[in-house]
Amino acid sequence: MASTSDIRNGLVIRFNHDLYSVVEFLHVKPGKGAAFVRTKLKSLTTGRVLENTFPSGAKLEPVRVERRKFQYLYPDGSEFIFMNTETFEQISIPAHQIEAHEFLQEGQECEVMINADDDDAILTVDLPNFVVMTVTYTEPGLKGDTATNTLKPATVDDTAEVRVPLFVNVGDKVRIDTRTKQYVERVKE
Repeated sequence: MASTSDIRNGLVIRFNHDLYSVVEFLHVKPGKGAAFVRTKLKSLTTGRVLENTFPSGAKLEPVRVERRKFQYLYPDGSEFIFMNTETFEQISIPAHQIEAHEFLQEGQECEVMINADDDDAILTVDLPNFVVMTVTYTEPGLKGDTATNTLKPATVDDTAEVRVPLFVNVGDKVRIDTRTKQYVERVKE
């Protein structure tokens, strides 16, 4: 068992019959009354974020998780096939467990969070923070369209749609933040 003094970002706990990862926390000691810990918890099964306040010294049930490197190989229907880079074992992971799966690229290394307490059950798949993709379709840009911050829709690698500035054209390579699913910059070759 752990207590609120052990809370840190990334800690996985069992709470309300579900597994949650601590996204944010803040120890609060008000002038009057007992101290408490205000947290934001993200469910590893549904992806829902909830705010919760624990009284100081409350007991928590931590879950032992491991992070392993896997390489993305190919899609297989609604699942994606990954290979462990150490043992070369292949596993299939359903799309709902991969946040931003539309930004997966063949050969890409991802970090898979595995519940070491529960028969190596897969919890989440984390893509690299940034990926470089090629714009396959967008409306053509006009000369001089760099002055405003106006965005237009663009399809990248025929898999995902992101909003890009007006000066981006078909064939351009763009860097995308997989956490926010937003355009970051145009990449020069």
